[in-house]
Amino acid sequence: MVASSSPPVHVTNVHRRLTSEFHPNEKMGDTVLSPVDENLKQYRFKTETENNSDDGGLQDEEFEETPLYAAILTYLSYAILCLFGWLRDFLRQSNIEKKRGAVDPNAALGFVPLYQSYESFYTRNMYTRVRDIFNRPIASVPGAHVEVVERVSDDYNWTHRFTGKTINAINLGSYNYLGFAEKSGPCATDAINSIKKFGVSNCNTRTEIGTQRYHVELEKLLADFLHVESSIAFGMGFATNSLNLPVLASKGDLILSDEMNHASLILGIRLSGASYRTYAHNDMKNLEEKLREAIVHGQPRTNRPWKKIILVVEGIYSMEGSICRLPEIIELKKKYKAYLYMDEAHSIGAIGKNGRGIVDYFGADVKDVDILMGTFTKSFGSAGGYIAGSKSLIDHILTNSHAHTYASSMAAPVVEQIISSLRILQGPEGKKRIYQLADNTRYFRSKLVDMGFIVYGNKNSPVAPVLLYLPARVTRFNRELLRRGIAVVTVGFPATKLLEARVRFCISAAHTRQMLDTALMAIDEVGTEIPLRYSTRHKSRRFREL
Repeated sequence: MVASSSPPVHVTNVHRRLTSEFHPNEKMGDTVLSPVDENLKQYRFKTETENNSDDGGLQDEEFEETPLYAAILTYLSYAILCLFGWLRDFLRQSNIEKKRGAVDPNAALGFVPLYQSYESFYTRNMYTRVRDIFNRPIASVPGAHVEVVERVSDDYNWTHRFTGKTINAINLGSYNYLGFAEKSGPCATDAINSIKKFGVSNCNTRTEIGTQRYHVELEKLLADFLHVESSIAFGMGFATNSLNLPVLASKGDLILSDEMNHASLILGIRLSGASYRTYAHNDMKNLEEKLREAIVHGQPRTNRPWKKIILVVEGIYSMEGSICRLPEIIELKKKYKAYLYMDEAHSIGAIGKNGRGIVDYFGADVKDVDILMGTFTKSFGSAGGYIAGSKSLIDHILTNSHAHTYASSMAAPVVEQIISSLRILQGPEGKKRIYQLADNTRYFRSKLVDMGFIVYGNKNSPVAPVLLYLPARVTRFNRELLRRGIAVVTVGFPATKLLEARVRFCISAAHTRQMLDTALMAIDEVGTEIPLRYSTRHKSRRFREL
């Protein structure tokens, strides 16, 4: 049972040479970046193509197979949950057990059920029992530390009540990659000042009288940062994909999509009306087979050539922690005359020696990527998304995109946060954050691997998924870590495959080495108690032994 269709790569040369120093006044809870020492100044990203023998380890990824015993126990767990769920549904229908869920008022009138039966069954009997580990509200900035609102349930999570207290925890769940989610500092100051001058809303769309000068400034600054001709910003990252893909593709076009692409991409592809096919995750051989087949056979029934073929990929796949194989994708794109749509939601700012994302990471030519998409919600600590590329592309989107024509324009504080973080990113402080994120990522990932956990993805990805498998262990892991002051995001079925429930750690430049060590010690303790050291490739060791 393979967790990914890509051939597993055994990585042994985990990078450990870069070290961070503690700030002399650092305390637990401070989001102080480690000072740039000589190691940081001399450090060179292995994103340069200076290694003649290979790609310098840029594509080293690991997807270890699911252990047989873990797979069997996981299937048994879900089977038992289903059996008890059916029993409890029988008791509810017999009025032996009280019905606590919402009742569809139209059901008694003979209407067809509004929701799919298994979705309701799963929510009632499985999700509700563990609902406390999901959708947790917070009461602070999602920085290196976060205040999690404490809530309790008196009826097995059917309802919750707040205690009025908060739990201070190290935040390993937010996409605050560069640490710009701050309540003080230049970004926060600029955002606050913009409210005093422009207010919080433009009360109109960009195409009417909703375009302010800060919108124009942002798009110019972003285009310069990405080294492209033009860019356009939108107020919502999800809509940037779902409402702009239909502008670029239509009936008669073919879209080849990675099977692990985000839901916003999938929705946009479906709304476009174009034909679409998926290929195995990061499998370039399978992608080339699909391309060759599309060109040879053309459209179904008529066999006419496709009007155009678009490859849709992500820079970093946030659920897998993997990085797309951009050099090979560009080679295939050129060979078969296809277009490339690159979603950089999780890679912009997070990788590359200048923080310019996947193109910067591989040292590729930005002109080889036809459409660059990204969001401001992760590395920039704000909201919204963008499309960047040639001027003709942006002019076409500006005229035809529903996300631009019908959506209210971005508010001043949202835009000023992005502008301020972009300016910082291009200076010494930005370099410092980029280097710190790279250091934290490799350190944290290497320690998880050395402790015997199954960690998915690329060693340079700031998203580090650790496989937990059994639903009961997912629940306990989340609760136990929060009890130890660590806030994490756990993900299970149906958001993942049945056998791939996981915790998804998100690393930030704002994390200090002390914070990461505290988190690793807690993970080590909980991983020993449950237990969760499934790896057969790496020897299980305690954190204190490393």
